[in-house]
Amino acid sequence: MRFLRMGPAGSERPAVLDTDGVAYNLTPLTADINGAFLAGDGVERARAALAEGALPRTDVTGQRIGAPLARPGKVMCVGLNYVDHAEETAIPTPTEPVVFMKAANTVVGPDDTVLIPRTSIKTDYEIELAVIIGRTARYLDSPDAAVEVIAGYAISDDVSERSFQHERGGQWDKGKSCETFNPLGPWLVTPDETGDPQDLAMRLRVNGELRQDGHTKNMIFGVHHIVWYLSQFMVLDPGDLINTGTPAGVAFGVNDFPYLRAGDVVDVEIDRLGRQRHVLGQA
Repeated sequence: MRFLRMGPAGSERPAVLDTDGVAYNLTPLTADINGAFLAGDGVERARAALAEGALPRTDVTGQRIGAPLARPGKVMCVGLNYVDHAEETAIPTPTEPVVFMKAANTVVGPDDTVLIPRTSIKTDYEIELAVIIGRTARYLDSPDAAVEVIAGYAISDDVSERSFQHERGGQWDKGKSCETFNPLGPWLVTPDETGDPQDLAMRLRVNGELRQDGHTKNMIFGVHHIVWYLSQFMVLDPGDLINTGTPAGVAFGVNDFPYLRAGDVVDVEIDRLGRQRHVLGQA
């Protein structure tokens, strides 16, 4: 199934798409798609209600699409997680996942305006596969156990300001947590519809130019390993979000690609997870 939230920012309404792409209103079941909905078997309840014809149809046409998950409890990120991206940044391939956090209020809709910070000179893009946690995970026994705690997947653009990240005294969070720096969606896609998370092609274009053309098979640490690994250091709660890294093609590193500027248009797509298009503005 594909879950989405639509309507003005701060007043989004939850919906679900059937296999034909018809949208159904989820408000008879829940006020929002959030941690409480996921923890309360919301996905299965929605599946049953859809099968029973208990949900009214709704029209997506002309509606703003919000992030498919209401504000997450935390946003965990894994850096340098593709072999080709580690190579282009001239940083040794990590032997364990490189973990950092991103402010939860960076999450915006997939087509919302992304704001370049006022003192930014190196705002960059990063297409990523996002994982949405659906059940509490602590000290998972193995990567195989991660299957039971994943509610679904989505597209993330882990927007980053590289001078803040690398030239302002340490801690990547400063370059990752600026407002609007995590467009998410358009959908939360359940694992049964996503398929193998290590078999997804991903592409990002800036002003129509293909910049990133990657594949999740090239992750250094796979999705299930990442979820298991994080659970050894922190409790993952329903509604938490994990960005799993980006392939080669970012502006930072050995490439000649320019950094983002106001007016640029970024298109982001991952197989079976949909597509984003956001325009860059100035904070």
